Amino acid sequence: MAEKLIFEISQKGKKAYTLPCWDQSKKVDTDKKFLRSEPIGLAEVSEPEIVRHYVNMSTNNHHVDKGFYPLGSCTMKYNPKINEKLSSMDGFTEIHPYQPDSTIQGVLKIYHDLADMLCKVSGFDKVTLQPVAGAHGEWTGLKVIRAYHESKGNPRKKIIIPDTAHGTNPASIVMAGYDVIELKSNEQGLVDIEELRKAFDEDTAAFMITNPNTLGLFEQNIKQIAEIVHAKGGLLYMDGANFNALLGIVRPAELGFDVMHYNLHKTFSTPHGGGGPGSGPIGVVKKLERFLPVPDVCEENGKYYLCYDRPETIGKVHSFYGNFLIIVRAYIYMKILGSDGLHKVSENAIINANYVKKMLEDTFDLPYKQNCMHEVVFSGENFGQYGIKTLDIAKRLLDFGIHAPTIYFPILVHESMMIEPTETESKDTLDNFINVMKKIAEEARTNPELLKNAPTSTPVRRLDEVLAAKNLDVRYEKK
Repeated sequence: MAEKLIFEISQKGKKAYTLPCWDQSKKVDTDKKFLRSEPIGLAEVSEPEIVRHYVNMSTNNHHVDKGFYPLGSCTMKYNPKINEKLSSMDGFTEIHPYQPDSTIQGVLKIYHDLADMLCKVSGFDKVTLQPVAGAHGEWTGLKVIRAYHESKGNPRKKIIIPDTAHGTNPASIVMAGYDVIELKSNEQGLVDIEELRKAFDEDTAAFMITNPNTLGLFEQNIKQIAEIVHAKGGLLYMDGANFNALLGIVRPAELGFDVMHYNLHKTFSTPHGGGGPGSGPIGVVKKLERFLPVPDVCEENGKYYLCYDRPETIGKVHSFYGNFLIIVRAYIYMKILGSDGLHKVSENAIINANYVKKMLEDTFDLPYKQNCMHEVVFSGENFGQYGIKTLDIAKRLLDFGIHAPTIYFPILVHESMMIEPTETESKDTLDNFINVMKKIAEEARTNPELLKNAPTSTPVRRLDEVLAAKNLDVRYEKK
């Protein structure tokens, strides 16, 4: 086998680096049938060409660094570049999953301190950072709820959710072994208290609710909801996907919630990116702490270690460190902002959403007219008379360099458009978006064919999504 050599590269006044190389004079006996008889024929590509190739590819994609991205319920806020810089440090990127605890004290301290900060902003007694997505956090929280009821000899069979629930909630409930019971909202888009009182019984494990809900509305009767649930021995679960509207304003545990998952890839500025990597830690009240997954990060005499001493744990839900660099990004974000900064995040998110609501409420239908929190849900139904659907409005937005908002969700609003401007967008950006939306509304009335053929300026025109779903073709075809 070839011998490995180490070459030192140094520059005047700079640190010397060692690079591995192989001694080409040492030949390895290889069967001739495995050797090429002629060059492979790969094209030679210069550095400028390859750089331009990837830069051009990036400009064909829409991302939060390129333009406004008002996806409702997804909180596509700006990702600070200091997060990217610090999380790429060697001490973070080159850790090995089997390193001794003594060699990763800084890593374990970040886990320990971030969990503590998440407890402080939410009011919960204990947080685990193990779940690696929002839905994974939902499932983990529900497994903790199941373990709690089983410890009392009453496993229970049902979880109730409102019709304003996030789309992943029903799937997580079924995956955790429960039946899903859906509760219709009242005319204000909030939980119907009397219907909840009728539905919640001794066979119901929990009420799983998003607050603010997917209509962007705060559940004003949340204290009463908690009393109804707890009176029947149930638990109250909060889907924390919309926690961006509550930071520094209210702590969910103080509202009566027993379990909550946090979306670090939403609330705390870490990137989404193709469905991941995400992070969905869960916080719990004291009586549920013993069921959390292992290991926990514990501290003793200034030393941090992975602790497995939790006999009633639901077990492990992820291997090794999870999506650790996402955790680092969230840690940096919270450290930089501090408690006052986090409070301003929510205030600005609420102001931005209500500004968009006010400026567009005379142009688009607004089914729920009360003040919203961090997002607002319009309907494009009033343009049906021109043959225009919400999908057409969304596609036309792409021609103006703006990503479309979430459409057709929540499903209880017909032809819905769910807009979340986030706190990281300026008034100039919001004004441009508002003006574009008004322009599109005018086009819908005067030139509807323009919207039906949109987008016209994107690298890929409108696709037949139904045909694509029915005739999925993911084969690689060599040109």
